[in-house]
Amino acid sequence: MKKIFTLCLLSFSLFFSSCNTIKNLLTADDATAAVRELLSFGTEYGGSLLGKKGAFSKQTLMESLLPGDLGKILTTMETLGLSSEINKFSTTLSTAAEKTVEKSIPIFLGGIKNMKFNDAIGIVKKGGTSATDFLRASIGDTLRKAIAPAMNNALQEYKITSQWNELIAPARMFVGDKLNLDLGNLMSGLVANMMFNKIAEKEMAIRTKTEARSTALLQKVFSSVLK
Repeated sequence: MKKIFTLCLLSFSLFFSSCNTIKNLLTADDATAAVRELLSFGTEYGGSLLGKKGAFSKQTLMESLLPGDLGKILTTMETLGLSSEINKFSTTLSTAAEKTVEKSIPIFLGGIKNMKFNDAIGIVKKGGTSATDFLRASIGDTLRKAIAPAMNNALQEYKITSQWNELIAPARMFVGDKLNLDLGNLMSGLVANMMFNKIAEKEMAIRTKTEARSTALLQKVFSSVLK
């Protein structure tokens, strides 16, 4: 009799354990919805930070426009007494970038909504910034190109291209055609990359901090029991 009772108890235990496993089972639909939600929250987070005044520093902007060895040109321009003009230019460019960020948020959200996932469960379980990495790899170039019109409009509004051409005119004699830059393309890339970086920050928070999982779906999919 005692053995029968023990077997029944064990059976019930296994049954409830199985029910809990089924309850916590991660489905493809849940994973897909959660990844989209995570990326959308990351986009809103990035927009709230990068849309603020001063979000794009002079150093960040100038390193984007003058990468690598071209960075020496900045020193040359400052030596030529153009520091105040450079500061004015970078401040105006920062404002244009901030406005572009605001206009980029719907573009990112639309892209995320229409993303196709082959293995959302794999993205969830891989950890790290795998969701952001997938977004960047799958539609990153499309997002950058979609941002370009807003960036170009901001450049025209603040007459930044003409400011840039006047600013680098003295340095052109040293580097020639190396400074034939497409400001709209470069700045669209910078805005997109900084948005991706902020999305990645939010992803890491959701994955590692319970309080960052602000919805039932995020709690279900990214809870520790599923890792």
